[in-house]
Amino acid sequence: MTEPRTFTEQNPIRVFLLDDHEVVRRGLSDLLDAEADISVVGDAENVEHALARGPALRPDVAVLDVRLPDGDGISVCRELRSQMPGLACLMLTSFDDEEALLDAIMAGASGYVLKEIRGSDLVSEVRTVASGQSMLDPATTARLMRSLRAGPDTTPELAPELAGLSPRERDILALIGDGLTNREIGKRLYLSEKTVKNHISRLLAKLGVHRRVQAAVLATQLEQHDATGNPTP
Repeated sequence: MTEPRTFTEQNPIRVFLLDDHEVVRRGLSDLLDAEADISVVGDAENVEHALARGPALRPDVAVLDVRLPDGDGISVCRELRSQMPGLACLMLTSFDDEEALLDAIMAGASGYVLKEIRGSDLVSEVRTVASGQSMLDPATTARLMRSLRAGPDTTPELAPELAGLSPRERDILALIGDGLTNREIGKRLYLSEKTVKNHISRLLAKLGVHRRVQAAVLATQLEQHDATGNPTP
């Protein structure tokens, strides 16, 4: 079992901020920097700057706005974590959106909070995710996955799109369902990241979906179907 990470005034939690509103970034920076064991090492106002600056700063925690003018914080979370697997991402949003929460879970985020959160609670959550703990309740994750299926109380028939997948595509779909990044999938299957991207593009087209989270929901259906002992192609 991994030991919780500890931080002190001499070894503070390094935090990176992403929000398109300067006043929000300043407010978050002032709030967090006031804590002896937390240090804001940098910020960004958009996806491009976040991906350029984030890895160089080697933060322990990234506090990421979900909705941005040039993209979204969830894709930033996925990309930063592919480069820094130990990074804990805390998603910050103004909207209580179940689909966005599920997206965040699939991207490997450690927490998802609304901007109405009290300052003291946000500080506490930064410390929690920095220590290696998750603020995402597994029961909530399971409920969300069920809510996206047509029949939460029944075992669904295997979708024709799933039945048409090759063994390699089924392996990749299962790993998407486990929340792995393209880089992590490549390492697991001994494939280059580019090859994984190509496989996923074809996989999404076969499934008739456009987003990883939609594919992840189908992955859980495939897992449920296989667990019943039904034959798989």
